[in-house]
Amino acid sequence: MQLVNSKRQTPEQGLSPIVSQVHVDDFHVTSILSNKDVTINLDHQVTKDEALILALGYKQEFRREFSLWSIFCVSFSVLGLLPSIAACFDYQQLVIGMSPIPWILAILFITSVALSMAEVASVWPCSSGTPYAVSQLAPPKYAPILTWLTCFSNWMCQITAAPSVNYSCACLMLALHSYNSPGYSATNGQIYGLTTGIQIAHAIISSMPTKFLARFNNMGTILNMIFLTIVFVMILAGNDRQALYPDIPKFNSNATAWSLTNQTEFPSGVAMLMSFLGVIWAMSGYDSPYHISEECASPELAVPRAITLTATCGGAIGFVFMLAIAYTLVDLDTIAEDPQGLGQPFVSYLSQIFSNRKLVVVATSMTVISSFFMGGSCMFAASRVTYAYSRDGLFPLSRYWKLVNKTTQTPVNAVWINMLLGQLLLLLMFAGDVAIGAIFSVGGIAGFVSFTVPTALKITVAHKTFRPGPWNLGRFSRPIGFVTCAFVLVMIPILCFPTVRGKDLTLDEMNWTALVFFGPMLLSLIWFLVDAHKWYKGPKSNLEPETITYGGYEVPSGQASSDEKVDSHIDVSPLRDSKN
Repeated sequence: MQLVNSKRQTPEQGLSPIVSQVHVDDFHVTSILSNKDVTINLDHQVTKDEALILALGYKQEFRREFSLWSIFCVSFSVLGLLPSIAACFDYQQLVIGMSPIPWILAILFITSVALSMAEVASVWPCSSGTPYAVSQLAPPKYAPILTWLTCFSNWMCQITAAPSVNYSCACLMLALHSYNSPGYSATNGQIYGLTTGIQIAHAIISSMPTKFLARFNNMGTILNMIFLTIVFVMILAGNDRQALYPDIPKFNSNATAWSLTNQTEFPSGVAMLMSFLGVIWAMSGYDSPYHISEECASPELAVPRAITLTATCGGAIGFVFMLAIAYTLVDLDTIAEDPQGLGQPFVSYLSQIFSNRKLVVVATSMTVISSFFMGGSCMFAASRVTYAYSRDGLFPLSRYWKLVNKTTQTPVNAVWINMLLGQLLLLLMFAGDVAIGAIFSVGGIAGFVSFTVPTALKITVAHKTFRPGPWNLGRFSRPIGFVTCAFVLVMIPILCFPTVRGKDLTLDEMNWTALVFFGPMLLSLIWFLVDAHKWYKGPKSNLEPETITYGGYEVPSGQASSDEKVDSHIDVSPLRDSKN
């Protein structure tokens, strides 16, 4: 496999010379340009990474200033374990109790989802993510509609991420104010206003140049790790709950810490599965490296490695943190009742184990800072998804959302349309806690669907044609893929369950996830069947037609004299031969 560069080309009649040529079929990757004997002619020297994205059908529009560490920092920052665990008390501890067992079980399956996606990312490392893979794995007859639905599912996951994180961040800040000012209770208007301020700040940050964003996310991840460690140590070493509850020991017994407390009206097994939402949301973010693969070096290796590192390291660290909570938590019923009116179970938990109020303030403050960085990373990743899908013409007015700002070389328009859509989603908070809580569940379902469709195709209809990339699962690919698909099929309906049933199920207690997710998905399906099937065929190349020739390494007329030869070669075989 070779990328061909000419050392010398002379322009004629004022035309730009051909400096490099990329023959797509040399890359042994299925793409929208492969198997057509396509050669791409360029007027500049091409690196291996640019050659790969060209072979996938796209121009190199971003600077590749992210390293493996940098993209891991983005995904780990999106993971935001400390603020995620704090935000998900309602979805785990207040469903099945303090036990870390749900975390252990959920992580095993979530890791299988991440591994399957990482294998796909190694083959098609572009900002479009899994929809591009679906377009290449699905049978040609069904590829457009499957790609269309995967795009919208993944897009819903992305655009709900930042609003849900920033809503949680605002609630933590106001809960801290309530803790310091007894009697104060934040209104929905105040929560919405504060969340809006955070959203605007993140939109400004996400519009900055790539180098700044890399540094911002690096700093966010480092602070996240530091604060996570500090709060963990505070929980174990600073725990003095005996000062508040003299009749209990300093730590819970093993029997208490690992016990399950079903607080739903469903059987314990179902409640256990329902509690997985807390883990799923806390662990969401491992797909982020996929969407910034056009901004990092050696993406065919760096992206799957970052995905795997995020899932495994995040799962292990999160489990240890959950152990600390399980052995120190005092009373779930009191946290659920929220007698102090804090509105945030995590702050109520901290107030149960720290008699020194300053420790509650410090721990919550560090959680808020981590949450701020987490929300910024979510908005950054989401903007790349909107840009990539607009590049393929998915949305109305795509020509505006796909623009890359010439000054910052980032998709600024995509950032701000995401921010505005997020503001519309946040209006759900005026419909009640259950309604706004739906965006947490929607993120879980939407992500799972989009992550798993290519895996399902890879292990079924495309099993014999799928060609693994340099990072792959080997003989474990299909078994892990089957586990992934089975888990997701079980969890999709579970994530739509309310915690009550029968006569207790009122509009206020209803889980609105099914409406918030499947409603827009149904509308997108109708749109495709009525109109979009006429013009949407899946990902499309944004290369200029005049740069493409067919039939090998041909030089277009007028670009170079017939006796000139392309005589310089850059070996790009590592794209095919590297081992994981």
